[in-house]
Amino acid sequence: MFRPRLIAVAVALIAARAAVAQTPAAATPLRDVEVIASPTDVMGVTDAASAGSVDAARIQARPALRPADVLEWVPGLLVTQHSGDGKANQYFLRGFNLDHGTDFATSVAGVPVNLPTHAHGHGYTDLNFLIPELVERVDYRKGPYSALDGDFSSAGAADIRLRSRFAAPVGQLTVGGNGYRRAFVGASPEVGTGTLMVGLELAGNDGPWEVPQRLRRTAAVMRWSGGTEADGQSLTLMGYDARWTATDQVPQRALDAGTIGRFGSLDPTTGGTTSRYSLSGTLRRTFEDGRLEASAWVLRYRLGLFSNFTYALDRPDTGDQFEQADARTAYGLRIARSWRTAVLGVPSLTTVGVQARQDRIDVGLYDTAARERLETVRSDRVSSTLAGVFAEHTSFWTDRFRTVAGVRVDRLQNRVDASLPDNAGSSGDSLVSPKLTAVLQPVPTVETFASWGRGFHSNDARGTTARVDPRTGEPVQPVQGLVPTIGAELGARWAPAPSFVASVALWQLKIASELVFVGDAGITEPSRASRRRGVEIGGRWLPRPWLAVDADLAYSRARFTDDDPVGPNIPGSVERVGSLGVTLQNLGPWSAGMHVRHIGPRPLLEDGSVRTKPFTLADLRLGWRVAPGAQVLLDVFNLTNRKANDIEYYYASRLAGEPAGGVGDVHLHPAEPRTVRLSLRLGF
Repeated sequence: MFRPRLIAVAVALIAARAAVAQTPAAATPLRDVEVIASPTDVMGVTDAASAGSVDAARIQARPALRPADVLEWVPGLLVTQHSGDGKANQYFLRGFNLDHGTDFATSVAGVPVNLPTHAHGHGYTDLNFLIPELVERVDYRKGPYSALDGDFSSAGAADIRLRSRFAAPVGQLTVGGNGYRRAFVGASPEVGTGTLMVGLELAGNDGPWEVPQRLRRTAAVMRWSGGTEADGQSLTLMGYDARWTATDQVPQRALDAGTIGRFGSLDPTTGGTTSRYSLSGTLRRTFEDGRLEASAWVLRYRLGLFSNFTYALDRPDTGDQFEQADARTAYGLRIARSWRTAVLGVPSLTTVGVQARQDRIDVGLYDTAARERLETVRSDRVSSTLAGVFAEHTSFWTDRFRTVAGVRVDRLQNRVDASLPDNAGSSGDSLVSPKLTAVLQPVPTVETFASWGRGFHSNDARGTTARVDPRTGEPVQPVQGLVPTIGAELGARWAPAPSFVASVALWQLKIASELVFVGDAGITEPSRASRRRGVEIGGRWLPRPWLAVDADLAYSRARFTDDDPVGPNIPGSVERVGSLGVTLQNLGPWSAGMHVRHIGPRPLLEDGSVRTKPFTLADLRLGWRVAPGAQVLLDVFNLTNRKANDIEYYYASRLAGEPAGGVGDVHLHPAEPRTVRLSLRLGF
């Protein structure tokens, strides 16, 4: 089924290129990828040293193993995977094991990606629907300092913006090892008073796994836009379907004993199917005294995920495989109006807005064997509504000093119709979140920042009404709906020359409780109050018009703040992260890009007795422009073929012949070995 569609896309691409060749007005290809924008463009633009933007030219210059790797342009953020490539990635930032996205808010084309009260994990962030060629810019912020950011943004937030047009039809065909193949086509004809941008991706991948993952991914985007960036409107339709077989994390003892190979599986039937369809619209208007931005969206999402992490610990006869099912419709809107004013003679900018979303969810947890349901653990219908109003006031006291004061007021309302009547009910919670930032530019080449803010993360709606453990029948206590977080940051940015910019940020974040809904068990697991603190250093240097160097280093210390004999370490919190990127462009027909990232150790137990090993990975991209509008790309991932692990956990599982209580062990998902991919790009 897949290969005929791939061939059809290739034929369509060739036909489009032929048509363009006959149309002089449309024959101009996209300009060559440039990376020479001045780093000093960020001076005076952001309200924190840890905030910034990454444009399409920089994103396209670096190889990406997975769609979500676009987020690795956020300094200090790591993207890994602990299951099949159709499942949401694992994210790490600022001492957080963010799991699949909790505490880092992500949006694409104005549509939130994080999914609350999700079958697998609250805040689930699946970016596999993203088509990298369509990304125009990534705007990122860290910490709870902006009143415009609400749920899931305690560690940070990223807005992924999509392009509105191509200069001419474009496309890319890619083949690689382990059965990787991908086709992408894009075009943007004029339709009515605007432009219709269309992008289509078909991809498949077996991976290095002994049980091929047989990933099949289809993604498409249609985006109509008119007007200008300041006064315009757009309508975006996105669709995505995927299916795959997963190799979940495996116990180290099984590898040591030779029971399975490094890329082997203990359950060949895990994996899943998923789909995501969204429609969103935006409106932008500029007035004499300010600006209006409004957006609305609707989302339809489904997931059927089969996993097996403990093998035969709970159900020796049938195995411990389980299914997590999620089917939802969600709606949302965001309206913000800004005014330029003068308060007591001080020039000011005031923004007031409203933000809301409602998720209507059918969510279930089932015991399964070979993807066949055996028993229902819980099956719930959930309605979750989160609405907030926000205001932000920027005062420009002088040309070099400004302050930003903000506040959010959020209200969460949940209703749960549970298969267990004791777990049904309604709940509500409210939270006020003040913010304050001061920015001083003592000299033209230096900016300093001081930020403080209260934020929050929500909890799974099922945990706010639960009174009975669905597996054991034991009583449990409901949890609060909104958990406050408090963050502070001191930072500075230095740009002594147009070709160089560097920044440093010292930060701290306190969380009242790290309550987590454990989708594998169907309960909310209470955790302890915590504090994270760290330092981030980064820079960008353009020593030559054809050479760019990006470097980032982050160190964090994450600890529980109460006295508990089990220990103060937060499992999964990465202590240091380093990244180095070197890009060469316009060397005649040649270009190149290398990305090196270092991942430091992290504790797997609270007492720190089990820790991961640090490792360093390197990826390489070589480009050769064979003709105007035609380029060959060679991407090499894990260049040194390092035996690293994408993820490691420590918990008890049971293999055949082991004690009924299981064996505590490190469970890991290996990083992919050296992988080579070859692409032909047309039109870029």
